[in-house]
Amino acid sequence: MTLTPSRKLIYPDSDGQPMADNTLQFRWIVLFKENLECLFRDNLDVFVGGDLLWYPVEGHPEIRVAPDVMVVFNRPKGERGSYRQWEENGIAPQVVFEILSPGNRLAEMAKKLEFYEQYGVEEYYIYDPQLNELSGYQRVGNRLRVIEEMNGWVSPRLGIRFELTNDELLVYYPNGEQFKTTVELAQELEQTQQELIQKEQVLEQTYQQLEQKEQELLLERQRAERLAAYLRSQGINPDEIGG
Repeated sequence: MTLTPSRKLIYPDSDGQPMADNTLQFRWIVLFKENLECLFRDNLDVFVGGDLLWYPVEGHPEIRVAPDVMVVFNRPKGERGSYRQWEENGIAPQVVFEILSPGNRLAEMAKKLEFYEQYGVEEYYIYDPQLNELSGYQRVGNRLRVIEEMNGWVSPRLGIRFELTNDELLVYYPNGEQFKTTVELAQELEQTQQELIQKEQVLEQTYQQLEQKEQELLLERQRAERLAAYLRSQGINPDEIGG
């Protein structure tokens, strides 16, 4: 009997689904992903991924999910086609974010909650930017339990703080600075550059004024030396004048 070689399992890097259904959802996904990248930019052992397929079980490519944003501690930064947990020292993403769109259904969110609960997520946050509603879950033992009050909540893992206003969600870094969009960061950079240019111009003006003063002092010194030389030529000791 001829044995058929076992088929090599394939773990696709894409599930064929779009990253976002609309610009609002996309903006919030990018806001979380990029600001979390900034938050942990100096920590080489924190990986932040966006719309990345997570395979928790080797040998089962059908068991997968693609969180809008994931944060994994104790894993190095770097490019990945997907997050295959058995190749990552068995470490599951500790924090995940989902940004809702009108196409997201309650059944889908319930299924994801069950998935994250089963495979070790510690914190799970869901934000609906159209309804301005934020939900959160925190692991207690083997279960993800609802966080009763999200307004003012500080993530134990990330240290970021959530604040719900009447208009939208505000998120703050541990140092109190607010999460910013790419446009806001660009504007802030431009303003900082303008301020630096202005300071350089002031320093240049100050330097030129100092140079002018030095030239004036040099001229005064030269005139004084010429006068002293003339007095000596006339037999007068300038050091005795006014003594």
